[in-house]
Amino acid sequence: MHNTFINKINEFKNSAEAYAMAIIVRRKIPSSGKPGDKAIITADGHIYGWIGGGCTRGIVLKEALLSMKERKPRFVSISPTKKKRTDEDTKIYAMTCQSGGEVEIYIEPVLPKPQLVIFGTSHIAKSLAKVAKAIDYQVDVVMSVADKNVFPEANSVISIKDLGTNEIKSSAYIVVCTQGEGDAEALQKALSIKSSYLSFVASRKKANAIFTEVRGMGINFDQLKTIKTPAGLDIGAKMPNEVAISILAEIIQHYRAVDEIAESKEEKKEEIILK
Repeated sequence: MHNTFINKINEFKNSAEAYAMAIIVRRKIPSSGKPGDKAIITADGHIYGWIGGGCTRGIVLKEALLSMKERKPRFVSISPTKKKRTDEDTKIYAMTCQSGGEVEIYIEPVLPKPQLVIFGTSHIAKSLAKVAKAIDYQVDVVMSVADKNVFPEANSVISIKDLGTNEIKSSAYIVVCTQGEGDAEALQKALSIKSSYLSFVASRKKANAIFTEVRGMGINFDQLKTIKTPAGLDIGAKMPNEVAISILAEIIQHYRAVDEIAESKEEKKEEIILK
């Protein structure tokens, strides 16, 4: 059982999808699960491993999916007697099995690395790839003619003509920093991909000129409004490395905002319960 779990962990190690790990930390017989039993739960609802019988599996599945959504670990207590919750991360459930028993389970989400997709081979593009890899992002580069030597640190380098939308996750962050080399084509391609964030490295004057060109390629105004330009936080950046840091800072801000939204919803839920 342990080897099966380890093999499954290795299988999911470089997965582009989130999953959760659940482990039983305490039990009272006659619960079928015992301390050390563990399982992996995937975002599509599959459970690999052993986490107890039917009285616990449904609860673990529900809480594992929520932990992935909220990006937060949780502690689950399933008991025939009503327990008092000790903290906000502990979830209390009633044991429905007639045989009784009690089990406590720790669930931790394992989230994929954020995916950064860079269009272009400019100095800013190269700096952005290096900085993003330094914080362990998945970096994929799209250029006119794929050349891995230009971006040795990238996970993949793809020709814009060969780019398929299935290679990019919907949660990806896309930055177009072509800077005069196929700007309109890159923006059109980037807009055809569903993504979490899309920015264009350009001044407002240049961006408006390129947007006019892209409109002539069939892109509508609502699509153009989704592009963040100038790219990055306004920190007075001038040099390519500084601009790359400002862009990555904005991406981190966007990425972490999801955590803040989840925490805010949880706090409001707590207020309702207390009232």
